[in-house]
Amino acid sequence: MSTPAQYRFTFGPWNISTGADPFGPPARKEMEYAQKLKKYKELGFDGVQFHDDDIVPADLDWQATLKGTAEVKKILDGEGLFVEIIAPRLWEDPRTLDGGFTSNDPKERQYAIDRAKRCADLADEVGCKNFVLWLAREGTYIREAKCAKTAIARIVDAWSAILEHNKNIRILGEAKPNEPTDSAFLPTVGHMMAIGYKTVDPARSGVLIESAHSILAGIDPSEDMAFALYHDKLWSVHLNDQNGLKYDQDKTFGSVDLRRAFNQVWVLEKSGYGKNGEAVGLDVKAMRTTTFEDSLQHLANSKTLFLRLLDIVRAVDEKKVEELRAAKKYEQLEMLILDMLMGKKG
Repeated sequence: MSTPAQYRFTFGPWNISTGADPFGPPARKEMEYAQKLKKYKELGFDGVQFHDDDIVPADLDWQATLKGTAEVKKILDGEGLFVEIIAPRLWEDPRTLDGGFTSNDPKERQYAIDRAKRCADLADEVGCKNFVLWLAREGTYIREAKCAKTAIARIVDAWSAILEHNKNIRILGEAKPNEPTDSAFLPTVGHMMAIGYKTVDPARSGVLIESAHSILAGIDPSEDMAFALYHDKLWSVHLNDQNGLKYDQDKTFGSVDLRRAFNQVWVLEKSGYGKNGEAVGLDVKAMRTTTFEDSLQHLANSKTLFLRLLDIVRAVDEKKVEELRAAKKYEQLEMLILDMLMGKKG
């Protein structure tokens, strides 16, 4: 299946995992890092998503960081891959157990800002302009633990500090309502976009929308996407699927709700997403029982499902849709789409 010129596809190396979870050990062996990068083009993907420590360890001095980054960049160039996004992995450091930017400890807040700035410097080294902030632990377990109003102001200040530190990047906020905290300070795309407008440079402040995160907030991801597209703020996506309002499952795109997946492809395609260089990113996990030999199948399946749904979107008779809209015949319109999703012609 050929890829339309408008779309480029990416995923992060963490999408190829051992299947370990909080309740048990790894289910398959780890794939070597260099081997993961070689799999991208084989699977028909164009670019890589990185956390800062996917490139080099976060505690290296700057000279060692530059050396390690140059080695990774050489591999990427050799494979013909670009870096779509880069994000500081703040949530796994012991100093950010209670949040980074919103910690009650000023030393911990400073660490988070310093590491984020270092990540922005890494973006320049790998030729990436999309800096993603997933504010994983920027929330609370109980209301009294932090002043929520102050916490939001601290997020704005940190976001602005990163923008001022590196004028080449733009920041994409990635919203999620819960997990790993009980209650996130910026739980939805709307919250995240509102914060962007309060930063020192709103023109360089946008969002990355993950399907599962919108679903966890009780929102159809296509609604969030349409809202961000209206504002010209949707600069990346993490497509996946989610079985109910549970923990973040990162299931293969379209594997739970094909209609909901269609909605997302419809909105992206009809709004011209991708024509300005935006990529279709995936954030998906293989099922725990998957063997090492099959541990890339979820990535191939997600891309295939996107492209098959794209074919259906492009095959919909737009004149017929407009006629049914004008007549408010939404039952017939719904059946038109469902017939196409089930492969029924005419």
